[in-house]
Amino acid sequence: MPRLNEFDQPIGDALPHWSPRSRPQHTTLQGQFCRLEPLDAKHHAADLFSALSLAPDDRDWTYLAVEKFGSFEAALAYLEAMQISQDPLFFAVIDGQTQNAVGYVTLMRIDSASGVVEVGNINCSAVLQRTVAATEVQYLLMKYIFENLGYRRLEWKCDSFNAPSRRAALRLGFCFEGIFRRAMVYKGRSRDTAWFSITDDGWPVIKASLETWMSSDNFEPDGMQRVSLADIRQRLVASMPAGRPSVQQ
Repeated sequence: MPRLNEFDQPIGDALPHWSPRSRPQHTTLQGQFCRLEPLDAKHHAADLFSALSLAPDDRDWTYLAVEKFGSFEAALAYLEAMQISQDPLFFAVIDGQTQNAVGYVTLMRIDSASGVVEVGNINCSAVLQRTVAATEVQYLLMKYIFENLGYRRLEWKCDSFNAPSRRAALRLGFCFEGIFRRAMVYKGRSRDTAWFSITDDGWPVIKASLETWMSSDNFEPDGMQRVSLADIRQRLVASMPAGRPSVQQ
């Protein structure tokens, strides 16, 4: 039951110890399979342009806010503009084996007063897609937001037609919250936006499931997973003694 105010109106939980959180910073987040580091156009542009050019067609750019880089000079110009941005805050994804930049990701729509931030502008090259490192990228950002900064909510939003992004959000444990109709105009077309979130009360289960999935015990010698991330998370939720956290099962 919600608590009531003096007028017998239901109101949200009290947060007597809450205070505004620090804003995310350009910092390095080290993982086992990759690391995230502040975007540096001069240092990362060549790698990123090369990696993003490996795709056989342009489908990975359909739902991004920008068009595919037509040249290295265009990539450099875009990345130079983005490296100084504070919102969105850009990180380059560095492959742990090759030490090459293989994608980028941002934290955006930062609301430090309420402890809310969105992960977006996710651009994974063919080298990064469907790898353990791609999952670790999201784990590193989640851990930074919930544990280092103490935020309450991490959002994931995408074009409602972007089926791969919606599947990725659900796989990671984000909860689907609905469709915001006609929420945006981009690339000369209307966008309905699908909203997803993870909240701090659900983070412990999300964290445990991601760490279990990424462990070496969960992979065959040929690299195939033994148990899916969704199945691991479902087992963890089912084993909880009472109540259910705010996670997608």
